[in-house]
Amino acid sequence: MSEVVIQVEKLTKHYRLGTIGTGSLRQDLQRWWTTSVRRQEDPFFRLESADGNTAPSDKNNLWALRDINFEIKQGEVWGIIGQNGAGKSTLLKILSRIVRPTSGVVRGKGKISSMLEVGTGFHPELTGRENVYISGYILGMTKEEIKSKFDEIIAFSGIEKFIDTPVKRYSSGMYVRLAFAVAAHLEPDILIIDEVLAVGDADFQKKCLGKMREVSQSEGRTILFVSHSSQAVVNLCDKALWLHQGKMKDIGSAHEIVSRYINSIQKFKLSQSWSTPEEAPGNSQVRFSYVKLIPQLGNPDDIMDIRVPLTVKFGIWNMADDVMLGFGLHLYTYSGECIFDVPSPSIVCQKGLVEAECTIPGDFLNDGSYYISIIVVRNTSVALFTFEECLSFELEDYRGPIQWFDKWMGAVRPKLPFRVRQTENVFQ
Repeated sequence: MSEVVIQVEKLTKHYRLGTIGTGSLRQDLQRWWTTSVRRQEDPFFRLESADGNTAPSDKNNLWALRDINFEIKQGEVWGIIGQNGAGKSTLLKILSRIVRPTSGVVRGKGKISSMLEVGTGFHPELTGRENVYISGYILGMTKEEIKSKFDEIIAFSGIEKFIDTPVKRYSSGMYVRLAFAVAAHLEPDILIIDEVLAVGDADFQKKCLGKMREVSQSEGRTILFVSHSSQAVVNLCDKALWLHQGKMKDIGSAHEIVSRYINSIQKFKLSQSWSTPEEAPGNSQVRFSYVKLIPQLGNPDDIMDIRVPLTVKFGIWNMADDVMLGFGLHLYTYSGECIFDVPSPSIVCQKGLVEAECTIPGDFLNDGSYYISIIVVRNTSVALFTFEECLSFELEDYRGPIQWFDKWMGAVRPKLPFRVRQTENVFQ
């Protein structure tokens, strides 16, 4: 059984807005002596009232975290998700020993390194080589460790030609690459990462995720990862913690928690329509009249599950004569993964309403939440307008006689020809 390396019990962080200290020098000294020297509870702040109920908040109080409890075992990769202001960064700062909690206990075992801001310690007047050493020191590496990993760090960053150039002359992308390369080659027992993968281009983000996955799987390090990228959390993490307004909303496997989180913030749209072109989404060339997702249910009260065919219908107002128009239907999961991009035939259109439809067959998609974007294309090559996330929906699971109750893997779940037969009995 894996060893527990982080244990959090009844963790709470409270801030007083607009107030520094108690307002009295004597009380400030008493608070410092009690909390910093004697390590006791703040005498001028109580989390609970005399009757045991939580004291009511007011406009001058901010509860960044309230009663957080969880355990993390060695080698696990955890994602921490939630909307802005949920308390994610505050939690990581407490775990990194940057901020002290108001109350509660945090126990950790092993060396902790935190990457809460890309480029920590970089000086613009120094070269990339010099900044690698300085940043490495700040992040906890020794000179010998940096020397042994220097070539690997530079190769990962991809800026070998500019390593002896002052970083003030770097582009933002080069700066980010070098900064992350240093942090990615740390060797702590516990690595804490806060939203650093939101920077850089798509290829570099993919490279960073691959490095984090390699560190966790091959080297058995524990990682805590905060990101607004649901795709990154699902791909990288084993488990997830969902924070909402400073409280622990849910905890469990990364895929399940991310799905619940996305479902809570998304309002599913099965249809939209506009009565006039002036109010419709689009531009001077095309505007949408309506978009609809029509589930082909046997009964209106039936559940929309993976067996149900889905017909996407939409109409656009075309503003010009003799224009060759085509469409692309893009289906995404709410974690950002594109399932397919289906193009339509192109036809020559005159001014007026142009309608189209496409049917997604049943027994094709897996259960989960999805959204659809539609792109209008002229002459098969010029994008006129993209209606992002115009439709969204959720498909329920259906297993039938199958007794497999775990999560069904994959973005799609098609019924394909699959033969199984006994050819001969080799044991006779």
